[in-house]
Amino acid sequence: MHLSPPPSGRRILLAAAVAAATALATTGPVSAAPADTDTSDRQQQYAAAADAYGVPQSVLLGVSYLESRWDTHPGQPSTSGGYGPMHLTDAEQVASTPSSAHVDSDEDPRGDDSRPLTLDPATAAAPTGDVLPRASLQTLDTAAALTGLAEETLRTDAAANIRGGAALLASYQKALGGPVGAGSDPAAWYGAVARYSGADTEDAAAAFADEVYDQLGQGASRTTDDGQRVTLAATALTPDESGLHKLGLRRAERPDGLECPVRLACEWIPAPYEQYGPGAGDYGNYDLANRPAQQKIEYIVIHDTEGYFGPSVKLVQDPTYLGWHYTLRSVDGYVAQHIKAKNVGWHAGNWYVNAKSIGIEHEGFAGHGTWYTEAMYRASAKLVRHLALRFQIPLDRQHIIGHDNVPGILPGNVAGMHWDPGPYWDWSHYFDLMKAPFRGTGTPHTGLVTIDPDYATNQPAFTGCNQQPPGVPKPTPPAVPCPLRGSSSVILRTAPSPDAPLVNDLGLRPNGTPDTMYISDHGARASAGQTYALAGIQGDWTAVWYLGQKAWFWNPASAPTAKWANGFVVTPKPGKATIPVYGRAYPEKAAYPAGVPYQTIAPLQYTFAAGQRYAVGGVLPGEYYRAVTFDGSAPGDWTVVRGENRYVQVQFGHRIMFVNLDDVLILPGAVGAPK
Repeated sequence: MHLSPPPSGRRILLAAAVAAATALATTGPVSAAPADTDTSDRQQQYAAAADAYGVPQSVLLGVSYLESRWDTHPGQPSTSGGYGPMHLTDAEQVASTPSSAHVDSDEDPRGDDSRPLTLDPATAAAPTGDVLPRASLQTLDTAAALTGLAEETLRTDAAANIRGGAALLASYQKALGGPVGAGSDPAAWYGAVARYSGADTEDAAAAFADEVYDQLGQGASRTTDDGQRVTLAATALTPDESGLHKLGLRRAERPDGLECPVRLACEWIPAPYEQYGPGAGDYGNYDLANRPAQQKIEYIVIHDTEGYFGPSVKLVQDPTYLGWHYTLRSVDGYVAQHIKAKNVGWHAGNWYVNAKSIGIEHEGFAGHGTWYTEAMYRASAKLVRHLALRFQIPLDRQHIIGHDNVPGILPGNVAGMHWDPGPYWDWSHYFDLMKAPFRGTGTPHTGLVTIDPDYATNQPAFTGCNQQPPGVPKPTPPAVPCPLRGSSSVILRTAPSPDAPLVNDLGLRPNGTPDTMYISDHGARASAGQTYALAGIQGDWTAVWYLGQKAWFWNPASAPTAKWANGFVVTPKPGKATIPVYGRAYPEKAAYPAGVPYQTIAPLQYTFAAGQRYAVGGVLPGEYYRAVTFDGSAPGDWTVVRGENRYVQVQFGHRIMFVNLDDVLILPGAVGAPK
């Protein structure tokens, strides 16, 4: 559904913008040179805007880097309704973008077929309520009033957008009584930078400002999405933080036991663990557990909310709903923790993965043409790195996975699994921020490849943006082309030719027809950081083993989209023509104690045939976490069932899957690799 702002809310925001502009008008900008004096060079556009409005150029560059890394995203808003390199925000855009509950009414986010979770249709509907941001997030109007530039110009013209951001920073600095001028001390602008974040808590504003000043100390240089080279020279600074306390922001509660790293704005907003009906199974959100002492946490699952932060947090506070561990806000990277890491959230649609994972939701949309902010990427990377180090989770794409990498538990569940955070999530940059960049570790002879296209220039021609709700791929002709933009995904074809059909995912299309370029149809895609077994090389094309077939992607030596990798692969043991592939790694029947029902080991619809090879992601014990009642009253409740079965996690398609260790040989990737 579309969520529209109440007229009164829009009038209040406009009034605030006019008041801010009027306040600045009493002193005026330092030099309000017209926008057409700027050159076409982006570096000079920053310099001109800094001079015009009396902002140190380093501060302007640093703030812009923390918003967008200087990218323009021409005409496209962020997931928090921000435009351009300065992320000028528009509450009207936020209110007009459809939101959802991130689940369908017939979907089971718990992913346990022994106790299906059926959501009330009203609960599973799109969240309602006020999704408008605070007045401080309606900065587009204010920037227009301060500069005299049209809102549409501020949205689409990079030079104008930068001037709007400079005008806002100057107005914030003047309101705080700080020194203004392009030559003023950058260290004195900490309070204005903190206010620019749009945060409503002091710690979130401080975290944003700290990141900006850290970046000033490190410097940066990169080519933007429209081909402009921009550089921020490294400057050692000790910021004056006194202005922060003049902003009048609330201080978030940070109770003992909050599981967040230092210098990350984090607050405890608990998901309720409550019994809402007469039955022992009538409770919501999560299950009590004792991880990692009782069961190792193997995965961190990256989601997007398919909605806005406020309504999403309200949903996780519903005692009849489902639950995840953390939610991140787009505009400033603020983090809300809902469930302790020791407990099992209901978020991934696969009980085996839920029992062994932490779920992190990010404000945003997988296929609405919006972009994820740098502030949120950085906050998330800090959080994930912290959790990975604490729980000894490897920082790789076998363990830091998207919701779109989680397999269905049974053949009938495969088509309904989610595809967020989608092809526009920048996995390579995300892992760079986690200090675990994707690196080449092999040669064409080592038998493995790690997908890693250049995000900015890799722009697949997807269709159907803004047409597709979360859940199963449901192409609705005509599929409107999405705006061309950077992507982490490479497209997989049946032959080494751009005209060859896409490969088929039988779980999505049982009739064997090719998958499509529809935004939610990920059955013919590989994503940055995923490692696959090499199946062939022909000219500028590389093939990998993928869902029981060879899948080809464009990988020219002059502009590679993958890195050669080293590692291990599995192949069926001699004498086995095919072996089953599973969506969960459960123990054998004999392992279950009396009173605990056996959880069927049922293969998925895919075929792993002799001669094929798949990359190894780890060897895992067969485990089933038993948790079916609110109070632990059922036989075997709150215990882990383990047996003799052991499984190998493999990168079988876009999603991870599992094979029984007894069915396969584990070999170095070079053994049996194509020559």
